[in-house]
Amino acid sequence: MKKYIILIFSLIVLNVSAKKVKFSVDMSNETVSSLGVHVVGDFQVAAGYALDWDPSLTELTQEGSTNIYSIVVNIPAFQKYEFRFVNGDQTYESEFIPDESRVGYNFNDNRWFYLDSLQNDTTNIGAIVFGGNAPAGMSLVRYKVDMSLVTVSSNSVHLAANYNLFSPNKSTMYSFSDNPDANVYEVIHFVNNATYNFNFVNGNTSGNTESAVPSSCASSGVRYITVSKDTVFPNICYNYCLSCTSVSVKEIGLNTSFKMFPNPAKNTVNIVSSDNSMIQEINVFDISSKNVLQLKNINQSSYTLTDLGLSSGLYMLMVKNQNNQIQNLKLSIE
Repeated sequence: MKKYIILIFSLIVLNVSAKKVKFSVDMSNETVSSLGVHVVGDFQVAAGYALDWDPSLTELTQEGSTNIYSIVVNIPAFQKYEFRFVNGDQTYESEFIPDESRVGYNFNDNRWFYLDSLQNDTTNIGAIVFGGNAPAGMSLVRYKVDMSLVTVSSNSVHLAANYNLFSPNKSTMYSFSDNPDANVYEVIHFVNNATYNFNFVNGNTSGNTESAVPSSCASSGVRYITVSKDTVFPNICYNYCLSCTSVSVKEIGLNTSFKMFPNPAKNTVNIVSSDNSMIQEINVFDISSKNVLQLKNINQSSYTLTDLGLSSGLYMLMVKNQNNQIQNLKLSIE
C-alpha cells in the first residue's frame, strides 16, 4: 500500500510541474521512412517513455495531408532539453543539425530549448524543417548576452522583444555549463524576416530591463536587429554594444576626440582627431555586432577608410587611441 501511495504522490508532483510541449518537424524536403518519423532526446523518460535517446519510442503523427509530423508530450518545466528528429527508427537516420541550432559546446550537435513556463497552454517548438534551422519561410535568431559585468538576478535573464510585447518574463535565457564563457545567456527564436526591437532583462520585471545601451546599437536605449537570414549573435555585453572584454576598456565620451565624415557615407569615411590623439585601431560592426572590418597599428591622427563595400544600413565604428581608450561612432551607409 505504501508503494502505491508513493507512486501516486510522484505522479501528482510530476503533473504539477509538467508542461505540454509540441515537437513538430517539416518533412517537405524528405522521403518519409516507412518506419515513421520520430523525435529523440533527453526528455523521453520524463515524458513517460522507457529510455532517453531511443529513436524508436517517440513516433510523430502526420498532421492531415500536410508534410508536418508532430507529437505533444508532458515534461517538467524550468529545464533545458536536447533533442533531434529521426526519419525512421534508428540513430543513424537522425537529421544533420546546422551549427546555428546546435548546443555547440564540447562538440554537442543536438538541438536544444529551455522550457520556462507552467502556463496552461502548449509550448510549440515550431515545425522546424528536417535538418534545418527554422520553420519554412522563417529565420532562426540566437540571442546571446554576456552578464560578466553585472550580478545576475536570482530570477534569471530574459529577452523582451516587440514580437512578445516586450514581456520581461516570457522568454528565459539559458547559460550552458560547458560554455567557456560561463556568464553568457542564450535563447533561440524563430521569426519572419523583418526589423525587430528588443532588450535584455536582468530579472523578470520591466524595471530590470537594461537602460543604458549606447546609441551605436540602440535607439533611445532599445536595441534593434534586421533579420534577413539565420543569425547568431556574438557575446554582446549587457548594457553595451560590444563584448565585455572590449567595454572593460575606458570609453571616451562621444563628443570628444574623434570625428567622422561624411555620415551618411557611401564607400569612403574620414576619421579625424580633434586633439591630435593617435588612431591605433578601427573596427566596424554591423547591426548584429559582427566585426566586418578591422584595421590595426594605424598610428595616425587622421585616417580615410576607402572601398568599404558595405551594404546599406547602420554600423558601429569603434576607434581606439594610443591609450587604449575607445570611442564608438554610429555610421550610416547609403
